[in-house]
Amino acid sequence: MGMTITEKLLTAHSHAGPVAPGDLIQARIDLIMCHEVTTPPAIRMLKDHGMDKIFDPGKVVVMPDHFVPNKDIKSAELAKDLRQWVQDNGIEHYYELGRHGICHSLLPEQGHVVPGQTVIGSDSHTCTHGAFGTFAAGIGSTDLAAALYTGELWFKAPETIRVNLEGSLPAGVYSKDIVLELIRQIGVDGARYQALEYHGEALKELSMEARMTITNMAIEAGAKCAVMAADEVTLDYLEGRAKTTEWTIYTADDDARYARELTIDVSQLEPIVALPSLPSNGRTVASLAADEKEPVDQVYIGSCTNARIEDLRVAAQIMKGQKVKPGVRVIVVPSTSTAWKLAHDEGLFDIFYEAGCVISTPTCGACLGGHMGVLAEDEVCVSTTNRNFVGRMGHPGSRVYLVSPATAAATAIKGVLTDPRQYL
Repeated sequence: MGMTITEKLLTAHSHAGPVAPGDLIQARIDLIMCHEVTTPPAIRMLKDHGMDKIFDPGKVVVMPDHFVPNKDIKSAELAKDLRQWVQDNGIEHYYELGRHGICHSLLPEQGHVVPGQTVIGSDSHTCTHGAFGTFAAGIGSTDLAAALYTGELWFKAPETIRVNLEGSLPAGVYSKDIVLELIRQIGVDGARYQALEYHGEALKELSMEARMTITNMAIEAGAKCAVMAADEVTLDYLEGRAKTTEWTIYTADDDARYARELTIDVSQLEPIVALPSLPSNGRTVASLAADEKEPVDQVYIGSCTNARIEDLRVAAQIMKGQKVKPGVRVIVVPSTSTAWKLAHDEGLFDIFYEAGCVISTPTCGACLGGHMGVLAEDEVCVSTTNRNFVGRMGHPGSRVYLVSPATAAATAIKGVLTDPRQYL
């Protein structure tokens, strides 16, 4: 019987031989991501047990990204603990403020992620890196401590759902619309502890940045991971940036066994919005009645889902020559310092400024209701983030709508949810 990509990846990193769904295995880890929120508890665990040692500092990448710059004393202490730990352990790959970024954008941008790796991070959206043909999964602080010390971690090998993306995206429709449609179809638990494996002609047309948007939201469907086979698009992205030229590309066997198979004809898609308070509450923007388009207080263009340079270009294309609706706050947060600099040099900041937006340094802050855009009671936010659960971006009485950067930009202009195609 053939194997899926995830099964091949885990087999290659396991001591147990061929891996099948349901097997409990111990897997070698190639890359560990650490940030200032969930890593300090892991550090304390290791110190408490006299195990304050990293198996291989060269395989650990560290950055502050959630509360950047520090928003209060507690976040300052977390960041300080992280810096001291980095120094004590001789960790080379540390990205301090000024050359920092949101972890799931920074790792691939800086060439740390290559095909064939096992990648873990103490953040649920570590699944993003499956876009490069890796097994990438989020973990908690306890598992992080174990992996930092041993270089290995146990997993239950997941079943795989095959997702075929066919057709070509119409103008005004983006990869965010694809993944919102998928979650609409299967629900937030539709891929619970399974792998989402993507195939199809539409996938080949997507850039790496667009692909990462799709794999980023695997966890919003309940998935353990998402994976796309590395191809020429992947290799072009890695050219000149990969930290290593040694990697392995895994593809699924023709007779691989899948738990389920889905096909989405992307040529039939329209701009989609996930209504409060689940990512699965997808509707086409065009289908919303007038009384379903409540006035918007804030538009947020940021996060590990949609704040890369391509996303900022899309938003700027729509906002060029336009003005933000009076009464609407628009916060633009590039995902990394590099994306920030590119957006500045390309004149995108001028477009955002003239439209009436505020521009921030890279941070996760507003996405999780931490800072730089926290919502008050009864406020409405249209956001390019990945979650719209109750209280996700602030007060439990606030409401969050998930959209693509294009829809976010169009909404900022009109002040209510707006189909971006009218601006293209």
